[in-house]
Amino acid sequence: MEFDPEEKPLYLLNDRFRPLSTRLSLSIALLLALFWSASCKRPGPVGSGEIMYVSAPTANLRDHVSTIYNRVGSVQNGDRVEVLERQKRFVRVRTAQKVEGWIELRALVPRETYEQFQQLSTENKATPVEGKGVTRVELNMHVAPGRETDTLYQLAASSKVEMLKRSTTVRATPEEIAAKKAAALAKLAGEQAKLAPKKSSKAAPKVPPTQPNVQSGTPGSAKAPAAAQPGAKLPGRKAATANAPGAAGSSEAEEKPKPMDDWWLVRDTQGRVGWVLAHMVDLDVPLDVAQYAEGQRIQAAFVLNTVQDEEKGAIAQYLVLLNENKDGIPYDFNQVRVFTWNLKRHRYETGYREHFIIGYFPAKVSTEDFGKEGTLPVFTIRKQNGDGTISERKYRVIGNIVRQVLAPGEQAQQAAHSPDDPKKNSPRGKKPTPGRSAAAGKNSAHHKQKH
Repeated sequence: MEFDPEEKPLYLLNDRFRPLSTRLSLSIALLLALFWSASCKRPGPVGSGEIMYVSAPTANLRDHVSTIYNRVGSVQNGDRVEVLERQKRFVRVRTAQKVEGWIELRALVPRETYEQFQQLSTENKATPVEGKGVTRVELNMHVAPGRETDTLYQLAASSKVEMLKRSTTVRATPEEIAAKKAAALAKLAGEQAKLAPKKSSKAAPKVPPTQPNVQSGTPGSAKAPAAAQPGAKLPGRKAATANAPGAAGSSEAEEKPKPMDDWWLVRDTQGRVGWVLAHMVDLDVPLDVAQYAEGQRIQAAFVLNTVQDEEKGAIAQYLVLLNENKDGIPYDFNQVRVFTWNLKRHRYETGYREHFIIGYFPAKVSTEDFGKEGTLPVFTIRKQNGDGTISERKYRVIGNIVRQVLAPGEQAQQAAHSPDDPKKNSPRGKKPTPGRSAAAGKNSAHHKQKH
């Protein structure tokens, strides 16, 4: 067949459509290249090396930042993640299982917070345990006492913990807590934090500064906190009305004290250490012992030894330390009680009691060899003396009798009285009657002894 020069091939396009054809071809080629790249894509880039930790109980990983998204994975409280990319208040992270996805920034905390918790665990490995408790609800573990302080780990309801140290702080307001969290989130996002709302021009109520717990000093004598000195005004206690000339009017003469919070430094079964609100943890004490608290708050409980009851078997005898039932008291306990088991009546009785004292943790329980008397349970508590110093006192338990252990030639020191003592508000008050325990209950077996 001869080619007719007047005929044109059917596949040739008109000149006006040729540019469109070229662009279409390039677009198709680009789409094919992107599809091939996505299908052959290997794990994403290593990222900046920034490490963060999950502070939420659990959080989803998204395939992209949008209201509607696909879940590509999940992370749990305390998980370590690597930051790959940031977008506003979301970050793309990679987990230890190499799963990548987007997560809200507010569900994460920086490495610095994690390291602070690690330091808490290291510093308190040898801290004596003052009691064992159970959490009432889900609780955040704080890096320091205070509702506004940083958190990381969470404890589930009914978690078992060891109670290590007690502290008390002025309660932060909801506005202060929200401002602190907003500032921390803005810092993580690289944004400028908004200024906190200005406080009222009215003078803030004067609250005595929170005194640190005297726990880490060397054994023996130490100076007590100023707030625990005899006659000192305590946080949360109503101030006396000023009657001096020139005093403010009755409406402004007395400022309401700020509410206080008690905190416990606890260690959970995983070895994690942090501060939790004290009223959210129940001390694990038998009901037969707890019922004798008489409205006081049990601060610590220790098993001294066990006795064998013919009907009930092995029964533990307890040392219990108590305080007033309120937060904000600068000392740890004001009452010591030893509960012994009556083998004939098959019940607990108060074998020893001291009250209206000023005591500080740690308290310790052990055994000691006393020669002819044998190996006996002993306990050591730290009490404030009349001169303001703090010293250790050791006691031994002989059957159902408790006696103080004194070194040869040592004289028993006069203890300071706590401000709640209705009769003695200073160490110069009436001395206790020799031969009797600090207090004698009407219906309990108190034994006559020096203390």
